[in-house]
Amino acid sequence: MTAKPALFTPVLIAGCVILMLSFAVRASFGMFQIPIATEFGWARAEFSMAIAIQNLAWGFGQPIFGAVAERFGDRRAIILGALFYAAGLVLSSFAVTPAQHQMLEVLVGFGIAGTGFGVILAVVGRATSPENRSLALGIATAAGSAGQVFGAPMAEFLLSFFPWQTVFVIFAGVILAALLALPFMRAPALASKAELEESLGTVLIRALRDPSFTMIFLGFFSCGYQLGFITAHFPAFITEFCGPIDPSGMLSGIGITTTSALGALSISLIGIANIAGTITAGWLGKRYTKKYLLVAIYVGRTIIAAWFIMTPMTPMTVLVFSAVMGSLWLATVPLTSGLVAHIYGLRYMGTLYGLVFLSHQIGSFLGVWLGGALYDIYGNYTLVWWFGVGIGAFSAIVHLPIREHRAPALA
Repeated sequence: MTAKPALFTPVLIAGCVILMLSFAVRASFGMFQIPIATEFGWARAEFSMAIAIQNLAWGFGQPIFGAVAERFGDRRAIILGALFYAAGLVLSSFAVTPAQHQMLEVLVGFGIAGTGFGVILAVVGRATSPENRSLALGIATAAGSAGQVFGAPMAEFLLSFFPWQTVFVIFAGVILAALLALPFMRAPALASKAELEESLGTVLIRALRDPSFTMIFLGFFSCGYQLGFITAHFPAFITEFCGPIDPSGMLSGIGITTTSALGALSISLIGIANIAGTITAGWLGKRYTKKYLLVAIYVGRTIIAAWFIMTPMTPMTVLVFSAVMGSLWLATVPLTSGLVAHIYGLRYMGTLYGLVFLSHQIGSFLGVWLGGALYDIYGNYTLVWWFGVGIGAFSAIVHLPIREHRAPALA
């Protein structure tokens, strides 16, 4: 009797640790929006542009780091990413102009690319058996949300004791500490003989000629837009526009007495809900058609975002939105990465998913930048929210024609 393949391998556990620490820092940047803008007297759009550039650099860096991992080794790519990440944070702590912040966020963006989903999920995918792959990708993605659970509250806590510059340096140390998990990131090249014989150029041409790849690319745009905007602006949005917190209510009883603390809690709650949502998406991806699951997720996001912006904001509506949106937050990642692996194989999954992720990060760039720019023009975020509702509906529609089967090899 053949033994059942293990789900929790050393590669999966190590990958979860790296993703958790990387995304803990990445998810905290919204907490620096007001302190940095207040210290230097910047318009909201200035620091928003820095975070937007970070997201764009992350997107362009993802296929690059995927290719580096496939050419020179996964661990070297991760080390390079961690060094970029830490250097960007330390140098940013000395920045005093918007241009300096914006330029240095390129380093941070490349660092997230090297320690994020594109590289780590490809390693996990190769190290996991086919029957466990979708669930393993879901668990690894959920680890990023676990980082989000404590990243924003930790930034809020540290900012109460240290200036934001010191917190940046502390977070740089956290990123370098993630490299302690690196010795366990050894994955076999689980690929078929035909995949091993194909070159990267051949696989890229096949993917770029396939309309399904184009639709996956376009559909991932709204995911990035919504996540980028909420991560960067939701804490400030809640701080400035949410109704007062009842001093005798439940939130005050757990120490949430200000709208700033509620903003940090909302990001944490999104992360908690997403742990369950992402693992569930990975489990469902093994049993049901991935494209229809993605359609359902984008429809759900569209509905909850429309409800939230049309409802007067109170602490309760913030918590409801955070819980529902959180359950759908990164649920797209194991399904989208699994779809790419299923259609185009595992050999160059890192590079191909990196290209798809570029669309996600272009969306993140626009979500973050438009959030700051339109806030400065109109004094609110309403128009940015409605843009997110519209493109969420577009993503639901564009996934429907995807052909979910292995693309044939080129002659």
